[in-house]
Amino acid sequence: MNLSSLSASSHPLIPYGWDEGWESEFAPYAEQGLLPGRVVRVDRGQCDVVTPAGTVRADTEFVVPRDPMKVVCTGDWVAVDPEGSDPRYVRTLLPRRTALVRSTSSKRSDGQVLAANADHAVIAVSLAAELDLGRVERFTALAWESGAQPLLVLTKADLVPDPDTLAHLVSDTEMAAPGVRVLPVSSATGEGLAELTALLAPGTSVLLGQSGAGKSTLANALVGAAVQDVRAIRDSDGKGRHTTTTRDLLPLPSGGVLIDTPGLRGVGMWDAEGGVAQAFAEIEELAERCRFPDCAHQVEPGCAVLAAIDDGSLPERRLESYRKLLRENERLAARTDARLRAEMRRDWKQRQALGRHMMERKRGPMRKP
Repeated sequence: MNLSSLSASSHPLIPYGWDEGWESEFAPYAEQGLLPGRVVRVDRGQCDVVTPAGTVRADTEFVVPRDPMKVVCTGDWVAVDPEGSDPRYVRTLLPRRTALVRSTSSKRSDGQVLAANADHAVIAVSLAAELDLGRVERFTALAWESGAQPLLVLTKADLVPDPDTLAHLVSDTEMAAPGVRVLPVSSATGEGLAELTALLAPGTSVLLGQSGAGKSTLANALVGAAVQDVRAIRDSDGKGRHTTTTRDLLPLPSGGVLIDTPGLRGVGMWDAEGGVAQAFAEIEELAERCRFPDCAHQVEPGCAVLAAIDDGSLPERRLESYRKLLRENERLAARTDARLRAEMRRDWKQRQALGRHMMERKRGPMRKP
């Protein structure tokens, strides 16, 4: 197959997201006789890659980097050896447009790329359990930071038959994720599936959520086939075991592809300050009206954020969640940055001193007996 004769409009990889931009990125490797492909699954140093010649198995040995952020992952576009090569290798990664990253549990502060080149980050939140708005905010920040457009899907909507209750849950979720579409969906009844399908096609979507959120069932409904294993959840807490154990890129019949991921128990921030800012856009907007540009929204006079808390226009829970995610992000960065650690200690001492000063002002001058 002569790849140089294929235009982006007639390329066999178009259903997987190939476009003129990827064609331009791949041009130098086409001259070397390599094949373009998209990684549909990674497993123990090898990966399945869909190419113009079909799906091939390739070794990732040549692209094992020192930087864990550049490890081959599902959704990557790559250059692989041509037909007849034995063994077959992935020779390079094309630059990622987006990357969904979380922190690992290691003490090295490494980031783990969950999926690459996604246009939408679909966050599945089960209505079979109590709505956890803090987790919604965490997933939303992760999604915004990736560069993908977040989309919140409230799964198992059939378990909330009362329309008013469902509307209330949707409203609460919308308040926890400003600027993000919230869509109640039921894989059992089909509610919301047509609308979700239209939103995801064309493009690449990555499906995120906790174990038991109904991701595998939702993936099967979107693909139109039982491509993912499904297990029952515990009635006591709505939680389930991991049914998806690998990250798989699945073609959608309506166009586009879906990356299904294993359930995430922990979603740690990794260099996600921008994502946190977008997830809490209303707080960032209020902060611009504070009297002091470095306002910490603690006890400072003229703080627009605290004023919004006082008048009820900003829930205190939102501010606490915002502070928590920012602190987590700062701690992670400080593990590998001694200068930042020193700045954090100095800033903390200054805030302590300011807090003591403001408390003394509130108490007033000490009167002598």
